Amino acid sequence: MKKQQGFTLIEVMIVVVIIGILSSIAYPMYDEHVRNARRTAAMGCLMEQTHFMERFYSANMTYTGAAPPACPGQVTTFYTMGTANLGAATYTLTAAPTGAQSGDRCGTFSVTHTGTRTNSTADNCWR
Repeated sequence: MKKQQGFTLIEVMIVVVIIGILSSIAYPMYDEHVRNARRTAAMGCLMEQTHFMERFYSANMTYTGAAPPACPGQVTTFYTMGTANLGAATYTLTAAPTGAQSGDRCGTFSVTHTGTRTNSTADNCWR
């Protein structure tokens, strides 16, 4: 009698269950990693804009009229960048999450003319 080769339905179902369990663990970790990368890019853009503002102030002795450079597309897709409290001696730069990033645990980031860095949630996301 010839022995049949192959997989039984039970063996295939066990493999499907194992793949499902691994996927349910891996995907949230991947998603959080992507959010962290986007957040880091937004922080880097805010710091770039801060450096621009300080160079502008050094050249003009005022922040009035300063227009920070735009962030790269991968940042503006997930964050709305803004300038508030723009005056002769003050400014506040902000990055508010939008779209897929809106559920971020850190919320809106801001940097002031004194270098004070804050975010809108209790987590200290500036490292």
